[in-house]
Amino acid sequence: MEAVVLGGGGLTGRCTVRDLAHGGRFDRIRVADLDLGLAEAAAAATGSDRVTAEKLDVRDPSALRGVLNGADVCVNAVQYTFNLAVMEGCLAEAVPYLDFGGLFHTTRRQLAEDSRFRDAGVLAIPGLGQVPGVSNVLAFEATRDLDTVESVVIRDGWRDFTPNGPEVVFTWSPSTFLDEMMLDAMVFENGAYRPHPPMSGAEEFEFPAPVGRTTVYRTLHSEPATLPESLAGKGLRHCEWKEGGPGIEVLRTMAKLGLGSETALEVRGQTVVPREFLLALLKREKLLGAPEGVHLLDWEVCDIEVRGTQGGSPVVRHAQARFPPRPEWGFTATEYAVGVAGAIGAELIVEGAVTETGVVPPERCIPAGPFRAALAARGIETTITPPEPPLRTPVPGTVR
Repeated sequence: MEAVVLGGGGLTGRCTVRDLAHGGRFDRIRVADLDLGLAEAAAAATGSDRVTAEKLDVRDPSALRGVLNGADVCVNAVQYTFNLAVMEGCLAEAVPYLDFGGLFHTTRRQLAEDSRFRDAGVLAIPGLGQVPGVSNVLAFEATRDLDTVESVVIRDGWRDFTPNGPEVVFTWSPSTFLDEMMLDAMVFENGAYRPHPPMSGAEEFEFPAPVGRTTVYRTLHSEPATLPESLAGKGLRHCEWKEGGPGIEVLRTMAKLGLGSETALEVRGQTVVPREFLLALLKREKLLGAPEGVHLLDWEVCDIEVRGTQGGSPVVRHAQARFPPRPEWGFTATEYAVGVAGAIGAELIVEGAVTETGVVPPERCIPAGPFRAALAARGIETTITPPEPPLRTPVPGTVR
């Protein structure tokens, strides 16, 4: 079995590579990245001769197809703006595909390709990372035995406990973060999508330990792009996403200052694109991921509040996932959770636990029982209360 991890040298892709190599499901794991040095570092960190590195620009269709040819699954960890291009390559090579999210609008465009993938008998899963991904599967599982579902509200909070840790660090794509701070949040309200200003709807929310009380805000995210359709049969009328934690206000300030703009301006006779300048500066200052020699001890918690009815009585449930860091691997909570969720998805696909074809969101194709058991084996706890519906029967051999 062969897995290809595109963007495998990045913050989250390198964790997918490490987890796949640790699991032993694949005879070969190919790490492809625009930055060959990062790909080589991700491969070397596994200590496995089954992992190889290569340079790839996914904007080159021929080169992309060459890397994908013969693969059994593709985990796409590149910037979400390239999701559709990577999907095209996977469709041409008949390789099952998954990614870590499309920030709502790209996800919607991906879903529109469903018939082409179904006709070809190829599977593509948009948004099978941490959030979206784990959040989608938990939300759907929490509603499984309800007669009706009125609302689903996903809240995500984080906190850093690193002694003398860095004041500023990015554990996820800064470009994606800037988009969340600049673009309207899409909320499914009364059965229709409505835009809200980014960072609006501030709310104090009490997350489980160790995150605790945190202010969360509406931002653009992928869960509301798929859950309303997936739960349409149960009458879902409201779905939204909120997030918050240390550093989010700084991100918003950066966006307000125009540092996320992709419109060029002249500076002392030189053409400068603010976003490109910022990304280059963050890379130079080594603010992408944990600084060398520092193990960030952050935690992230996702709470999914579900309101509906069962047997004519109102029901309120909270599905929760607690995401720890993986300091012995050098990964923060976000890097670890996103990366291992993608690795678990890849394993489930090649093991035959996912049988759908087409472009299918994770809540409609990932078996919750095996998926949650695999998360638990990696130290990621998920709960649904009260009461928790029985887990689906795991597929034998799908969880190590």
